[in-house]
Amino acid sequence: MAKVESGTRRVEQSTQGSSSSQEIQIPDSITVRDLAEEMGCSPIDLIKELMNAGVMANINQELDYDTAAIVAEDMGYTVKEPEPYEPAVEVEEEQEEEISPAPARQRVYSEEEMKYVRPRPPVITMLGHVDHGKTSLLDVIRRTEVQAGEAGGITQRIGAYQVSVDDRLITFLDTPGHEAFTSMRARGANATDIAVLVVAADDGVQPQTREAIDHARAARVPIIVALNKIDLPSANPDYVMQQLADVGLVPEDWGGDTIVVPTSAITEEGIDTLLEMILLVAEMEDLKANPQRDPEGIVIEGELDRFRGPLATLLVQEGTLRVRDALLVGETYGRVRAMFDYRGENVDEAGPSTPVRVMGLDDVPEAGDAFRVVEDQSKAKELAEERTADREERRGRPVTALSLEELYAQAQAGNAATLNLILKADAQGSIAPIKNSLEDIEEEGLGVEFVHEGVGNITESDINLAVASQAVILGFNVDVDPTAKQMAASEGIKIRTYDVIYRLIEDVQLALRGMLEPEYEEIVQGRAVVREVFDISGVGKIAGSQVSEGRALRNADVRVRRDSEVIYDGPVGSLKRFQRDVREVSTGMECGVGFEGLDDLQEGDILEFYTTERVEQGL
Repeated sequence: MAKVESGTRRVEQSTQGSSSSQEIQIPDSITVRDLAEEMGCSPIDLIKELMNAGVMANINQELDYDTAAIVAEDMGYTVKEPEPYEPAVEVEEEQEEEISPAPARQRVYSEEEMKYVRPRPPVITMLGHVDHGKTSLLDVIRRTEVQAGEAGGITQRIGAYQVSVDDRLITFLDTPGHEAFTSMRARGANATDIAVLVVAADDGVQPQTREAIDHARAARVPIIVALNKIDLPSANPDYVMQQLADVGLVPEDWGGDTIVVPTSAITEEGIDTLLEMILLVAEMEDLKANPQRDPEGIVIEGELDRFRGPLATLLVQEGTLRVRDALLVGETYGRVRAMFDYRGENVDEAGPSTPVRVMGLDDVPEAGDAFRVVEDQSKAKELAEERTADREERRGRPVTALSLEELYAQAQAGNAATLNLILKADAQGSIAPIKNSLEDIEEEGLGVEFVHEGVGNITESDINLAVASQAVILGFNVDVDPTAKQMAASEGIKIRTYDVIYRLIEDVQLALRGMLEPEYEEIVQGRAVVREVFDISGVGKIAGSQVSEGRALRNADVRVRRDSEVIYDGPVGSLKRFQRDVREVSTGMECGVGFEGLDDLQEGDILEFYTTERVEQGL
């Protein structure tokens, strides 16, 4: 935001614009275009006056109140103080839904909301190889000794901190690595605005560095490289920058667009420059939020304190969180009894991009859970219980993170569609021929895109990245870690391992064809026998039935068979048990089934409940 520095001379009063007696009211921030319109003068004349005052601004530049007021007064206007904001926006009745707050830089605001939208601090995640100095750099930045208290100097848990640079705040998320970064993203939590990739100048780009790059790219966030340990005699910055260029991060000094800042946590060289570059990129990203709207954000970490009970570190993304607010956090709830900032000091409120530790939740939430404020604690409890019930219901259903139907629809609409792949192999020499062969495959305009490739077994980190980027994991002569296998099953991630290259390639071809040639089959979920027929006034015929096998499902289709003839085939109209609407009824239980447009029902009719599912193609 452009601002006239204190001590800058005021320009002589201009004769342009309206008379000096005209009053105008300026909000806390205003663009050059809007200010010129308010003053009734040409934007070009206003820009000239700003230049005379030492402010270089374009027509869409946002000015703060002080700058706008000074220039307006110098052009002959009387400026009225802005009226204090009094919230008077009607709040629509909330509908319960799964929320996955995106970064505020991606949010679209209504014209009414734009009055209250303000710039917010950027949220930064430090990524990189395990011992390249992420925490040491952050330690210098925030002037504390966190690393000294951690086992082996390795970060043990997620922390969130803020630092002030030239009166502007920056929020840092200090994570154990890109696994935690992508784990939250995989759960729909987009917390980071900018990724700072820490690369040691004496060690260069390592496998974990490559993974971190792929994770940051999958999150579609800008990357700034901190070329750390530049003070060491063994440092070779030119060699490391060549490595960075080889993986697509071409430094600005080499004609690319990647900001690379030489740094040292020991001598503190480059720290100020790194912070300046973060603020520059944040300004280009135009990060904003509305502190007046209903608060929402995500959980950075949760823990159980033996004295204070469940604690959650929250990152506020929109609105202003206050003590005594009723919170819905994932599948738990509570009321904010106390809030602490990153220094452990009590605070009464927290605005956008602010991390706070909160007491008062009923249980410990998971990292990546979304939170929002609701009208009262009883409503929060009700919604949390509904979410828990929905999760339990979904537990028995097959899940899939990759939808070939969606890719098929994109292809039919003429949009580019790709099959995202993560490739793990036993050796670097195996990756190149596999990758080259797969990149040559194309089926009617569809192809593959590699989210990540690397050497070694398939791990939890790969599963998280696959969830976040909707990718299939291919393994060549590698194993799947037991924890990764379990996680993949619960998340619906496809893992295929091979020991023959041509079979791997054939399967990918089949998968691409499957995108263009979807095939479906009917899956019978259960059967029931009609024991009695009821005629309900205003509703129609209801089949009092007993489930003989499988499940009767509300969200399914049903065939009514009489002898060998099908007399009805269509959606289930209603499914009740003892006057209560239910989603399913298990074997041996009785239920009432309604149909859309069927009045011909008899005792002994067979009800066959079925769903239509896609046949797996290749992968």
